[in-house]
Amino acid sequence: MEVHHHPNVEKKNFKEYFLEFLMIFLAVTMGFFAESLREKISDNEKRAQYIESLTEDLETDTARINFLLKYDVEKLVALESMYNCYDTVTKNLKATACMGALIKNSKVNKAFQLNDRTITQLTNAGGFRLLTKQDGDSILVYQNLYKQYHDFESTIFQEAQNNVRNTLNELADFKVVSNIQKVTTLSGIDSSSIVLKGPLLFSGDRILLNKWFNQLQLYVRVTNAQHNIINQLKDKAIVLISFYKNEHHLN
Repeated sequence: MEVHHHPNVEKKNFKEYFLEFLMIFLAVTMGFFAESLREKISDNEKRAQYIESLTEDLETDTARINFLLKYDVEKLVALESMYNCYDTVTKNLKATACMGALIKNSKVNKAFQLNDRTITQLTNAGGFRLLTKQDGDSILVYQNLYKQYHDFESTIFQEAQNNVRNTLNELADFKVVSNIQKVTTLSGIDSSSIVLKGPLLFSGDRILLNKWFNQLQLYVRVTNAQHNIINQLKDKAIVLISFYKNEHHLN
């Protein structure tokens, strides 16, 4: 019978086992650090993209707000004539020509809508975790300012707007007031071209007429308040644009 002899296998000592363990440990550790570095670089790139996109949104908001501020100023200037117009109409109920500009500038409004493209992405994609606390807090402050504006516009301002419109519906002759709706410009206001074709009042109800002028006066005060709120929003947007450009070295 043949006897098979197994070759002698040299056993490793502790030092060799330790070196193998150390090499495996270093390989795993380096892989971990490499992955962490890759994620950090990726997060930095995403953060920079979010900030740049947010800055573009703020610039869009600022341009829109500038347009609305100009629109409000034109409206308020035109409505300053309501006091002289009130004296004219109450003395002669057929002398309603001056009411044309007042009606045109109190029947419509242009509301501001926040450009929330980037904010929505940050929220849906969990992007806020990538931002610094200062960047994240600044966005929340801007959002809260917009919420104040939106709440005011959709409640107090809209109520004043509706009151003026509803009383006018009771006060005005349909065929006369309908002509005002045909006067349009790029800004939506062109007081110089408004002409009432005939006496505006449907009846000689002086109490209703007085009510409309009172509501119009309140509408002016509310419009001024809304104008101030949106101006504050613009100032905040400008500050944030400057901050982001300087802090993140944007062009």
